Amino acid sequence: MTAKTETFEFQTEARQLLDLMIHSVYSKKDIFLRELISNSSDALDKRRFDSLTNPDLLEAGTDLQIVLETDSDARTLTVRDNGIGMTRDDVIELIGTIARSGTREFLEKLRESREKGDGDIAPELIGQFGVGFYSSFMAADRVILETRKAGEATASRWESSGDGTYSITETERDEPGTTVTLHLKPVDSDDAVNDYTESWTLRQIVKKYSDFVSYPIRMEVERTEAQTDADGNPIEGAEPTVHKEIETLNSMKAIWTRNASEVTDEEYNEFYKHISHDWTEPLLRISAKIEGTLEYRALLFIPSAPPMDLFQRDSHRGVQLYVKRVFILDDCKALIPEYLRFIRGVVDSEDLSLNISRELLQEDRQIQRMRKGLVKKLLGALEELRDEDEGEEKDSSDDEGKYLKFWNLFGSDLKEGLYGDLENRDTLLDLLLCESTQDSEKLTSLDDYVSRMSDDQELIYYLCGESREVIENSPHLEALLDRGHEVLILTDPVDAFWTDQIPEYKGKKLQSASKGSLDGDENEKKDEDRDKEFDDVLEFLKDRLDDHVKEVRLSNRLTSSAACLVGDAGDLSPQMEQLLRATQQALPPVKRILEVNPEHALIQSMQRVFEADRSSADLTDMADLLYGQALIAEGGRPPNPGRFSKLVADWMVKATQ
Repeated sequence: MTAKTETFEFQTEARQLLDLMIHSVYSKKDIFLRELISNSSDALDKRRFDSLTNPDLLEAGTDLQIVLETDSDARTLTVRDNGIGMTRDDVIELIGTIARSGTREFLEKLRESREKGDGDIAPELIGQFGVGFYSSFMAADRVILETRKAGEATASRWESSGDGTYSITETERDEPGTTVTLHLKPVDSDDAVNDYTESWTLRQIVKKYSDFVSYPIRMEVERTEAQTDADGNPIEGAEPTVHKEIETLNSMKAIWTRNASEVTDEEYNEFYKHISHDWTEPLLRISAKIEGTLEYRALLFIPSAPPMDLFQRDSHRGVQLYVKRVFILDDCKALIPEYLRFIRGVVDSEDLSLNISRELLQEDRQIQRMRKGLVKKLLGALEELRDEDEGEEKDSSDDEGKYLKFWNLFGSDLKEGLYGDLENRDTLLDLLLCESTQDSEKLTSLDDYVSRMSDDQELIYYLCGESREVIENSPHLEALLDRGHEVLILTDPVDAFWTDQIPEYKGKKLQSASKGSLDGDENEKKDEDRDKEFDDVLEFLKDRLDDHVKEVRLSNRLTSSAACLVGDAGDLSPQMEQLLRATQQALPPVKRILEVNPEHALIQSMQRVFEADRSSADLTDMADLLYGQALIAEGGRPPNPGRFSKLVADWMVKATQ
């Protein structure tokens, strides 16, 4: 008796979804094989799990496996497993979900599932087959599925060309499991990127996407060997011998699932090299196993050298996402914040599901919880590394600790978190290392800085600049150093950003040496006679430099320099202004305060000239020279470099006459 075949029509919305998936959702068509292998792996997991309560579902000694078969003449690729299988109703329910529900209902269910915060994206919606299964049509123009559920006697055959209909027929199958046969598109078609009947192509895809699936993925391959004589020498003119053998394509070594005591450092290092394409050993390895309502494992590495593409916009961060040991994403940006972009490794979740859009992972609540846990784990590992450095006695000053080496490699990146990661800001501040005026050979932490502060010092002083040499010669440091205050020397471009965002550390306010007033200034008794003496010349300077400065005043921070430029507490620093202008951001003119040193010979000379002849042309030149040298002292440039250079030359001539 001929088996009855039933035909079902795809809804219009289902055809639209299928077309969208083929041309838009999946940018790399090779992943259809990943989806089919993932489905098979899930089915094998289910059969093994169900057999714990029903041993009849899995006979002793059964070799659970996934088999790939190809026929280059017929142009078919078959993926076969001996997993749990499906009944006819399962096939209609699971594979037909999209066909029956349509795009609108499918997306609505997907949205509802996410709003509930479910880790699994509606298992009954995706099922053993479903969206991933339909990705087969990226490579095939006809797909046949035959399946028999463990414990059932009958099997079902599903077939479709991906056009308007699919059919279901009762059939026979020797063992439980599922076989999917893809009738591949012609090699010369626009959609046929690779020939999926070629063993090397399949080997490459499996190695990339499914290497750590815990069941063997096998394929029959042909081996060609030359005929040899008794001595092992090739026999000239003899036809080579062709024989077939079964090859296992995946390693099944999910190294992150193994007990750390069972894995050698060499194995970890080889795995790191495999995923990072970095042939040096990593600086640090971090393992994490999170259990509870959200389960995942992580095996992360800090490189011993910055990746070559670290600062490229399209660089790969290298944190791979797996779901139940099935590769999902090569660069899951949602898992690791930008300031930790140097991290390499894998994260494997037991609770996430494979779903239609990998981009949706960016908004998944489970992913956000994993990200939060991973960041804390990574920063905690860095704290331990720092503590180990502090607890070790170095044999020599050349013996660089691991944390210090890390900081020299990636400290600039980590500092980006100070203005972007509010939740972990305190931890990041504790991890911060800076140069300072205390010791030119050793970096200091903020905690150590605070411990060295004198009783009369209320502020943590810092100064941003182009280099240590420039900062050490800055006039802004003169009074601070004279009073015995330590100043942090900050030379990274990112320092201009985070220092404006951090109000204090352990109750001590951070203060730029080039802004505001210094400790004790407000308590110093003003010399009213001195201030009055210079009132007129200060007013002249303000009128002459009105386009550039908002105020001219006598300084308490200068001891040997003639002048410097300072900002109010809320003003942009020159470094920040320069960075913003470099990004083409429109900024209004930024005026600062010119402070002059009344004890300096230049200012006193200017005062004498002013008293003798207020209309002297020398006063204009002296004002412009004073402002220009104040800009140069902080690493800036005069507004008119050509005129400034000429003035310097003219005054040098005058000085030698």
